[in-house]
Amino acid sequence: MIEVLAKLGRGPVFLAGEVLECMITFTNPLSASSTSASSEMLAWASAQIHCQFHASENRVALPPSDGSKHDVQAENETVFVPNRGERGQCILSTPPKILFCDLRLDPGESKSYSYCETLPIDGPPSFRGQSVKYVYKLTIGCQRVNSPIKLLRVPFRVLVLHGLKDYQFPQDEAVAPSNPFLEEEEGLKKDSRLADLATELLMVATSRRSLHLYNISNTRGKVGTFCIFKTVYKIGEDVIGTFNFSEGDIPCLQFSVSLQTEESIQEEFQRRRGQPVSFSTHARHQEACLHTAQSSFSLPIPLSSTPGFTTNIVSLKWRLHFEFVTSGESAGTCLVRGSQSEAITWTGVEQMDVDTFSWDLPIKVLPTNPILASYVSQFSSTNSITI
Repeated sequence: MIEVLAKLGRGPVFLAGEVLECMITFTNPLSASSTSASSEMLAWASAQIHCQFHASENRVALPPSDGSKHDVQAENETVFVPNRGERGQCILSTPPKILFCDLRLDPGESKSYSYCETLPIDGPPSFRGQSVKYVYKLTIGCQRVNSPIKLLRVPFRVLVLHGLKDYQFPQDEAVAPSNPFLEEEEGLKKDSRLADLATELLMVATSRRSLHLYNISNTRGKVGTFCIFKTVYKIGEDVIGTFNFSEGDIPCLQFSVSLQTEESIQEEFQRRRGQPVSFSTHARHQEACLHTAQSSFSLPIPLSSTPGFTTNIVSLKWRLHFEFVTSGESAGTCLVRGSQSEAITWTGVEQMDVDTFSWDLPIKVLPTNPILASYVSQFSSTNSITI
C-alpha cells in the first residue's frame, strides 16, 4: 500500500499566468500491527493541469466533439489521460510532466516531488453557472506494474485579470538591490512580479471614486435620487449607495436592491433563439421607506463569486437591480385623536393604490488577491489517495 499526498503550498486559488506549485509525497506507511512489511514499487507517475468544460444540454447547443474517446480506459492501458471519466470536454491542458520512473519505497520511507506549472493566461476563469461550468484540476496519475492507472485529482480555482496578458516585463529589473546570499529561481521571481502587478492594477482600477448621481422617476413624476461613488469593484468589497427621497414628488413606500449576475449564452450557441438570460442574486437589501428622507444600503460581493468575463460561448455581467413601490396617490395617513388628555396615535392606511417599477445599473466586478480568496475557497489545499 502506498499513500499519495498532494499539497498546494499557497492555497487553492490562483491568477491565470501564475505558477502553480504542488508538493507530491509518496509514502510506504509502516503499520504497527503489520508483521511482514515489504518494499513497494511504482512504475511511473505523471502530473498535468486541465480545464474541463460542461454545458447544459437544455440551454447550450455545442458542435459534436470526439474529445470523449478517452473517457474509458482499459486496465492494461498505460496512457495517462487526466480527464478520464470526467463529464464534458477538456478545453485546455498543459503538457504532462513525468515525476519519476521505477520508484521503490521501503517500509516507512517517503519521497517528495515538486510539480511547478504556469497556468495558461488566456484560459477562462473557474465558473459554475446555470448554463456552463469551467473547472480546473491538477491530475496526478501513477501506476504499479501490471495494475490499472490510479488518478488523484486536485481541484483549484483560477481568477482571470484582463490586461496581464499584454504586459511585458522589463529586461533590466534593477529596481532594488538583490541579495547575493538568497537564491531565488527566475520562475518564482516572475510569479511574484505578476502577483504584485495584478495587485497594483486592481488597486488603480477600483480606487477611483467619482460621484454618480441618478434621478429616480416614473411616468407620474420624480421619486428621488440615487448616489453611488464608484461602479468598479473587486470581489470581497461592499457596494454602497444612498437614496434621497426628500426632493421627490411621488412618495416611495418601499425599495429593494439586489446584487445580481447575468449569465447569457452567445447567440450562435443558444439552444433556442431568443432564450432568456439567467440571473443569480448574491445579496439583497429591502426597506420600507415611507416618510423617509434618506436611506442607504451596503451589499457585499462574495469572495466565492466569479468576476465578470466573456468567452466565445458565455458572458457574465454584474448589475444592481432596483425595484420601487410608489404611492398611486398622496401618501395620506390617518390621525386618530382621543380626548384632549390622551396621546395622539398615528396609524397607516389600510389600503393604498401603488405603482411598481424597476431599474438596472450595470457595474464591473474584478478579481482580488488570490491569497485572500483562498480563505473562503471550497477546495482543500491537501488531497490524497491510497493505491
